[in-house]
Amino acid sequence: MLSITHCLKLLSDSTRLRILLLLDQAEVSVAELQDILNMKQSRISTQLSQLKQAELVQVRKSGKNSLYALADHPLPESAEAMERILDLVRASAPELSEAATDRAALELALRNRSDKARAYFDELAGKFGRTYCPGRSWKGLAETLLKLLPSQVIADLGAGEGTFSQLLAQRAEKVIAIDNSEKMVEFGAGLAREHGHVNLEYRLGNLEDPPIDDGTVDLAFFSQALHHAENPGRAIESAFRITKPGGRIAILDLLKHDFEEARELYADVWLGFSKVEVLGFLQHAGFIDIDITVVDRESEAPHFQTLMALARRPE
Repeated sequence: MLSITHCLKLLSDSTRLRILLLLDQAEVSVAELQDILNMKQSRISTQLSQLKQAELVQVRKSGKNSLYALADHPLPESAEAMERILDLVRASAPELSEAATDRAALELALRNRSDKARAYFDELAGKFGRTYCPGRSWKGLAETLLKLLPSQVIADLGAGEGTFSQLLAQRAEKVIAIDNSEKMVEFGAGLAREHGHVNLEYRLGNLEDPPIDDGTVDLAFFSQALHHAENPGRAIESAFRITKPGGRIAILDLLKHDFEEARELYADVWLGFSKVEVLGFLQHAGFIDIDITVVDRESEAPHFQTLMALARRPE
């Protein structure tokens, strides 16, 4: 029998409220809750266990996943009590500062879950290059895709020596490569001159305030650069500033991890980012049409994963 008194005590915790609000919209796995709430699995599992014991949620197995949903109560009196409790949960949403972000992150998680084609291409990507096939290579594929891009003005933010900038310059109207290392800028500029890329310009500057005029680029691109920024949110705000109305942002960075050695080995300031964190950065900056997915998983330790985020500045 559902105990309203016990349930009311459980609702005093904001994390449990957030979980119930999410489950009121969809059946969700522990891993998805971990991503949406940006919390450790142990904390989420503890809260789910308490909600399950109180008969507020139920769980079912789907392969290796445990999927949680609001509990079904076949008895009329229990069903009525459950509905009263849910009314309180729903009424609390405007008072929870995280509710709107949670809702957007849930939509993103559900989109990712339903993308069966991506699972297929993940498997294909794992095999690509392992079996010899004459003429087939990642370089050939990349070169082809670059040729299909429209000619546009691109900012490569945190370009390093500019490997990607050099590729983009083959097609782009103009590429502006930004890096805060004088040696990197000097080296990249030398390569541009050597290869005759007159449309590739290197500028010394910071990710968080790149020396680019407002509203002048079609695409702002971060390739494994954001986790080196002192303030990644400000870097994305600057990307919004420099993009034209209708312009886009593309981010490739590490998914959040716990490989602390990266700070010393690679001078990383941040140990990657969760999807929810990147979603928050983009929304706060003003970007719309946000799509965030994990596009690569390394097979060797520490098993880094690459997150891709795409978004657009409103017209």
